[in-house]
Amino acid sequence: MTRTTPHNASGPSAIIAIPVRNEVERIEACLRAIDAQVGLAPGSLGLVLFLNNCTDGTDAFVSRLLPTLSIPVRVETEDFSGAHAGWARRKAMDAAADWLGDAGNAGMILSTDADSRVPPNWVARNRAAIEAGADAVAGRVELDAAEAALLPPSLPARGRLEDIYDALITEAEARIDPDPHDPWPCHRTAIGATLAVTRTAYLAVGGMPEIPLGEDGAFIARLIEHGLRVRHATDVCVTISAWLTGRAPGGVADTIRSRCEEPDALCDARMETFPRVVRRYLWRRRFRRLHGKGSLRANPAWARAIGIAPAEAGRIAALPLGQAIAEAERASPRLVYRPIGPRQLPGQIRLARVGVAAIRLVQRVAGLARSAADSATPGRPVADPRGGQI
Repeated sequence: MTRTTPHNASGPSAIIAIPVRNEVERIEACLRAIDAQVGLAPGSLGLVLFLNNCTDGTDAFVSRLLPTLSIPVRVETEDFSGAHAGWARRKAMDAAADWLGDAGNAGMILSTDADSRVPPNWVARNRAAIEAGADAVAGRVELDAAEAALLPPSLPARGRLEDIYDALITEAEARIDPDPHDPWPCHRTAIGATLAVTRTAYLAVGGMPEIPLGEDGAFIARLIEHGLRVRHATDVCVTISAWLTGRAPGGVADTIRSRCEEPDALCDARMETFPRVVRRYLWRRRFRRLHGKGSLRANPAWARAIGIAPAEAGRIAALPLGQAIAEAERASPRLVYRPIGPRQLPGQIRLARVGVAAIRLVQRVAGLARSAADSATPGRPVADPRGGQI
């Protein structure tokens, strides 16, 4: 069932899509934050609420709340025994894509959660990143401070260490194997509470993956594999719930609770030892260059080095770059992710700090050397070691 509040006949150019299940206690704060967006043209923002399997009065509460909002809203309601997070988010985002299509707008689809609070400039900052050339934007999240204060002290302490290490290995990645569309500073968070994507890119990859867990990360991976430009923007940040009881099995709440119950649970897959992540990024850089030259088939040494059989290597070499990297890492027994545990974090942070400092120094020296060589060549633009030309 679909309900629509009155809206501009021309239709919005940006639509926020939210899957909702039993959020009567939190959805008002979520919707008020969305309604308080700044820096947007009047009538340019719309909202889709996909209410599924609600049993706590959320539907009735939303009906009473809608007349107080200043933006147009479409509410879809469905009960489905096989519902899960990926199904619900896809339904919400598909409805947003349809609304943009009905209005004849390419537009932008944004995703957040009903228990999250977006900042007033959330839509504007996502739009700025897309106008700068991104096809999609992945933002960061922070736990609600009041709720996080109620968690066991060991959990925030571990989180701080993970954040430090994640930032170090992300900088190493961005410097060793840079993506011109996602330059440092950046991050590697992929979470449904803060995603934005052009309608064109959303449709190009077949929409949100309809999987029970990790649909957000799988969606970002799918975009990258298709060669689309994903910006992991550090200036886009959403506040999320720190509750231990969530609506989606395997979601943030389950992750928090499991780490309370199992303090030594492994870190995220990409948090390997620093030497291992550096080897991975160096391998990706070499692979990217070989692929760009079209020499993967002619130079099978890359496949032997990571344990991929010739027939499989030939198949991978024929794929577009994003898919080729993903398939090679999936096929290689030597590139299996080996995440570290929390007890290893302090030592790996110390190692990474030294390693990243060395990488910065090498790149600065190389930049100065290029600048000196350029200045010695009459008529040639001089390279600025900070990037660009002078």
